[in-house]
Amino acid sequence: MYEYEIEGGFPIKGEITASGNKNAALPCIAATLLTDEPVILKNIPEIEDTGVMLSILQSFGAKAEKLEDNTWKIEAKDVESCVIPAELSKKIRASILFAGPMVARLGKAEMLPPGGDVIGRRRLDTHFIALEQLGAQVKVNGHFTFTANKLIGTDIFLDECSVTATENAVMAAVLAEGKTTITNAASEPHIQDLCNMLCAMGAKITGIGSNILYIDGVKKLHGCEFEIGPDYMEIGSYIGLAAATRGSVTIKGVKNLDMRPLKVGFAKLGISWMQEGETITVSSIQEMKTNADVGTKIPKIDDSPWPGFPPDLTSIMTVVATQVEGTVLIFEKMFESRMFFVDKLISMGAQITLCDPHRAVVSGPSSLHGDHLVSPDVRAGMAMVIAAMAARGTSRISNVYQIERGYEHLVERLQSLGGHIKRVNVD
Repeated sequence: MYEYEIEGGFPIKGEITASGNKNAALPCIAATLLTDEPVILKNIPEIEDTGVMLSILQSFGAKAEKLEDNTWKIEAKDVESCVIPAELSKKIRASILFAGPMVARLGKAEMLPPGGDVIGRRRLDTHFIALEQLGAQVKVNGHFTFTANKLIGTDIFLDECSVTATENAVMAAVLAEGKTTITNAASEPHIQDLCNMLCAMGAKITGIGSNILYIDGVKKLHGCEFEIGPDYMEIGSYIGLAAATRGSVTIKGVKNLDMRPLKVGFAKLGISWMQEGETITVSSIQEMKTNADVGTKIPKIDDSPWPGFPPDLTSIMTVVATQVEGTVLIFEKMFESRMFFVDKLISMGAQITLCDPHRAVVSGPSSLHGDHLVSPDVRAGMAMVIAAMAARGTSRISNVYQIERGYEHLVERLQSLGGHIKRVNVD
């Protein structure tokens, strides 16, 4: 078991390149099951979640070969199993993403309920409904069983704008017979990556980037070579880190269109960056003052489906807000327990009022001090890292597995930016 030991109070400074988008890599890895030909995926982040997904693939009988850093060749020609091993299914929420491609390719999939972040109830009904409408039978009895003799294209209306349910529906529909329309589809950049990869494999998908996807089913997909886009959640995290520590960072490999919602959110906290091509630079000189809404009203940062502000960054924004002059309401509408981590920030000296499971009022700036913290999930864990690096004194963060599920070589990258952080074995 490992912990992070962090000595705070040192502004970060330096340059990094954005990692591949975790939330795009996971469905793209699952989608390699849709063909028996080799698929080469580039810019796959080296994190715990992608490692688990590759292990699940190999448990089916697929071959996964690392060609070089962040590049994998996957060949699912001889798939021998349709059962996800229990110990792997429980490690990762994205294990559910194998349901669509397994049913489309083999007509069957079996798994335990997926694991992942503990951020409240995360219903899977939308996955089941979408696959059932395409012709699959779903049984839930302590574990999930999906079967289908044949998938038939249909008109699907998702009862919630779910990212992973959209991905499962798309991966099943590309090999279904006939046409499928998915309405109220999620449209995040990672879904766009998945759809573009499937098109490179021979799928016929239009409406990519919108909330209505049109799919003409094909009989067979072929191999391809595809590069995962940059992880705008990671980029947003490093922007928040630079601001909270009064530091500066240059981030390369940024996709500018992904940054528009982030730019609006950070501007409410008086934080901005310079942009040149695919590079952004966050200066150490920032206003760091909340910008009131019209009528001098307290500003609100709230999340919503894309292209709204990403829910995965609300934890980061909560920490950054503790270092900003003024008051802001953080309204996390999409996950029922994500804001409960703020009690640890309060113990570090933050001035936060948790109104209910979804809303927190943050007043700053607060002088934070080191503490012993426990990471409940990927994003709250990174938020705790930022808080610890902005605080006076030393902090320890345990359950860092949860953080490393989503951030590539985090300790080494923070050290390269001048962060005083160590990964300590506490067994």
